[in-house]
Amino acid sequence: MTLWIDIAALDDIPPRGARTVKTAQGCVAVFRTFDDRVFALDDRCPHKGGPLSDGIVHGHAVTCPLHAWVFSLETGLALGEDNGSVSTYPARVEQGRVLIDATRLQTWRVA
Repeated sequence: MTLWIDIAALDDIPPRGARTVKTAQGCVAVFRTFDDRVFALDDRCPHKGGPLSDGIVHGHAVTCPLHAWVFSLETGLALGEDNGSVSTYPARVEQGRVLIDATRLQTWRVA
């Protein structure tokens, strides 16, 4: 069963930017791309723990602000020569609102 949680208006997330949702398991970064698609990933780079929400969004990828690892927003996989991944969460836009699937998240709040 999918539990969709409304976290923000799409306009609250800048194009090529992110917002953070705090959960019992850690922070989730919710990204908005240039084409108004939304993606949700763990907000912690597996390399050095950098906050991906502070990274540079380009296309459907984000570059970690600490050491320039690049992750696919669609799959969570590291791109290029780097190895690693971050968890992804289903996200969608419905009537101008951003929803994420919180089935795996016990508690949450928008930061």
